[in-house]
Amino acid sequence: MPVFERFSVLLLGVLMLILSSCGNERDAKHKREKKISESIAVLGALPESVIDPPDNLTNAKKVELGRFLFYDPVLSGNRDVACATCHQPEFNYAEFLETSIGVNGTGSDSKRQFRLPNTIPFVKRNSQSILNTAFNGIKNHGEYDPRLAPMFWDMRAKSLEEQALLPITTLEEMRGHSFAEEAVLDEIIARIRKIPEYQTLFSEAFSGETNPVHAKNMAKAIAAYERTLVANNSRFDQYMRGDSNALSLSEKEGLNLFLKTGCAKCHNGPMLSDFKLHTLGVPDTQNRKEPDAGINNDYAFRTPTLRNLRYTSPYMHSGKFVTLEHVLQFYEDISGGKILNPHVSARQMDPLATQMNVNFRDISGIVEFLNTLNDDTFDKTVPTRVPSGLKVKGNVD
Repeated sequence: MPVFERFSVLLLGVLMLILSSCGNERDAKHKREKKISESIAVLGALPESVIDPPDNLTNAKKVELGRFLFYDPVLSGNRDVACATCHQPEFNYAEFLETSIGVNGTGSDSKRQFRLPNTIPFVKRNSQSILNTAFNGIKNHGEYDPRLAPMFWDMRAKSLEEQALLPITTLEEMRGHSFAEEAVLDEIIARIRKIPEYQTLFSEAFSGETNPVHAKNMAKAIAAYERTLVANNSRFDQYMRGDSNALSLSEKEGLNLFLKTGCAKCHNGPMLSDFKLHTLGVPDTQNRKEPDAGINNDYAFRTPTLRNLRYTSPYMHSGKFVTLEHVLQFYEDISGGKILNPHVSARQMDPLATQMNVNFRDISGIVEFLNTLNDDTFDKTVPTRVPSGLKVKGNVD
C-alpha cells in the first residue's frame, strides 16, 4: 500500500476514534444527567390544613396559652430568655445570627451579645425556623404523623410536643447555671403555678383536668401554638395546585435547573426535605471551640426545608453561609471534589451531594426558583405583655 494511502487510513482511524470518544463522552454525560435529574413529581404543595396529634387536639384557649408561654422568659432559668428570643417573627421564627446567644444575652439581631462576665457558650447550631414545622416529616400526597415529626438539626426529638421542652433544659439555650438539667422543669412549673393568670389559662385550655399546670401540658400548649405558624400558600404551592401562571417562565426554568442538578434528590416532598441525615462537610461555626460532629459522630445533619429562605439567612446547621448563592457555590465545590470541613474525609461525604451537577451559570436561575417558595402571610402577632410581667421575648432591648 502506498504511503499516502496508509496515512489516509491511519488518519481515518484516528478521526473515528476521536468521534467515538466524543460520542462516549456525550453518552456518559447524558446518562449522568439522566441519573441526577428528578421529575417535578417528587415535589408537592403543602396541605391547606394541619393535622393535630390525637392526644393534643387544638383549641383557641390552648393556642392563646401557648403564645404567652412562647414569648414569656419565665420559662428560662434566669428569666432572661424566651423561646421567641431565638425564634423571631420578623426572621421567619428563626434569627439573623450564625448561632444563637441564649442565656445571659442582651440585645437583638446583629447587636445581640453576652453580658459580662460570661461563662455561657453560644448555642451549638443555627436557629432553625419554627414556621411550617407542623408539617415536618411530610411525604408527597400529604402523608405525615405529627407524633413522629422529626425535629432539630439532628432529629433527636419526635413531635413538636417533645421538642418544646428540650431548649428549656439545655444549658446555653434557656437553662443557664442556676438549675440542674433534671431540676429546671420543676422550677419552671412551680413559678407558673404561682401566677394566677396562668392558673386560669391552663384551666381553660385543659378543661376537665384537676391540676392542669404541669410540664406535659406546657409542652402541648406551646406545640399547639406552633402548629398555627404556617406559610402554605407560596406561589410555588399555587403552581403545584394547578395555577400554571403562578410562576414566570424564568422561574419555571429555575425549577427545571433545580431538578436537573440533583437538588431534589434530598430536597423533595412538600417541605422540600427528605428529613434524613447527610454528611456534606459544611464548615464549623467559629463560635464554638469544639467541632460539631452531629448526633452519630459522622458530621451528618438533617436536610433543611427550603421554604421561606428569604427570611432565614444565614444557612446550614453552622450558619456559615449568608446568601443562597454561597450555599449553591458550596455545592458546586462539593461536586468538584472540595471538602470545606477538615474533619470530614472523602469517604464520609454523601454521594447524593458529590454527584450533583451544580454549575455557576445555573445558580441565579435556581435562586430565582427558590424565591417562589416564600410566603409572607404567616401569623406574626406578638403579645404586648406576658402573664409573668417580665419583658416580652426576654432581654432583647
